[in-house]
Amino acid sequence: MPKLSDRVGTFTDSVIRRMTRISNKYGAINLSQGYPDFDPPAELTEELARIAKEGPHQYSITYGAENFRAALAEKHGRTIGRYIDPETEVVATCGGTEAMMCAMMTVCNPGDKVMIFSPFYENYGADTILSGAQPIYIPLVPPSYDFDISLVEAGFAEGAKAIIVCNPSNPCGKVFTREELTAIGELAVKYDAFVITDEVYQHMVYEPYEHVCMAGLPGLYDNVITCSSLSKTYSITGWRLGYLIGPEEFIEAAKKVHDFLTVGAPSPFQEAMVKGLHFPQSYYDELLATYTEKRDYFLSGLDRIGLKHNVPQGTYFVMVDIQDFLDLPQFKGWTDLEFCEWMTEHIGVAPVPGSSFFHEEVNNLIRLHFARSRDILDEALERLAKLKELL
Repeated sequence: MPKLSDRVGTFTDSVIRRMTRISNKYGAINLSQGYPDFDPPAELTEELARIAKEGPHQYSITYGAENFRAALAEKHGRTIGRYIDPETEVVATCGGTEAMMCAMMTVCNPGDKVMIFSPFYENYGADTILSGAQPIYIPLVPPSYDFDISLVEAGFAEGAKAIIVCNPSNPCGKVFTREELTAIGELAVKYDAFVITDEVYQHMVYEPYEHVCMAGLPGLYDNVITCSSLSKTYSITGWRLGYLIGPEEFIEAAKKVHDFLTVGAPSPFQEAMVKGLHFPQSYYDELLATYTEKRDYFLSGLDRIGLKHNVPQGTYFVMVDIQDFLDLPQFKGWTDLEFCEWMTEHIGVAPVPGSSFFHEEVNNLIRLHFARSRDILDEALERLAKLKELL
């Protein structure tokens, strides 16, 4: 067979999705791939059922149906306190994954540098490589996951074209403060660079923390590209609806990239989602209350078992320290991936190895998520309790 491209050898398949396959193999509780196990709001599924009969079933405008973009623009405009033009400042994408890839390919030339906070959602490294750019990793230091702003400035001074900011951060649940975002944004303006934000979990930020949309900070709109998805907020990860919002010049270019990447997001789902984008604030308040309860319940269960973990400020992920287990004779010399595979088979709960999120050498962390029903969380905690029998 002829030789394949060099780029495909520079990153692995998704470890998260691999752990889902292993979870399925052993019938484990999947706390690796982060999707809810409960249905979307009934209003959305009922609307989708109507659309299944009435349409639309053909292509929408490639960069998003007009009413869908208008609803996105209105919702995001309220968030940042600014009018968003749905014709010139919005692109609907096939999920947040395509939104990030489209943003990277729009702003980066081959050889450009892009800063990525580490730990990071695994797609960012691959997106950087696929767009021909070179990653510069900025450590978020456990357990508080703070960072050194001087390293960010050094990256920009080195010529970085952009920095990716996932807020709240997957996998560690860090919520960037207004002061941190302002400092990053001011450096981007100073060095004539972009900030590409991933704000998928913006409605899952726990008190006393607050989500600050970077594009709404004074003087930053022209340097900030907002990527997001509707998957987690409305429990519709399979609908593949995401979006890009940014300044007109960027969006005009991004439309072309998006068109040739995927043509367009599914038109029936766009049509159904218009209703969801007009939900009242009470929907988001109830969503946050639900996830706050799940977080507190799951973390208290981990505490009862005696598993060490961080306390996420946002998202539905928690990082668990497994060093005590790796120090046991039967696990000596094991990687976190090997431990995760063993844990999935023998404990019946599937995690993600922390090393898949870090550029640094980290082998003592795993990621679990708690976007599950109470019954499933109870069963997962009961199974996880078997880990303490090993110590």
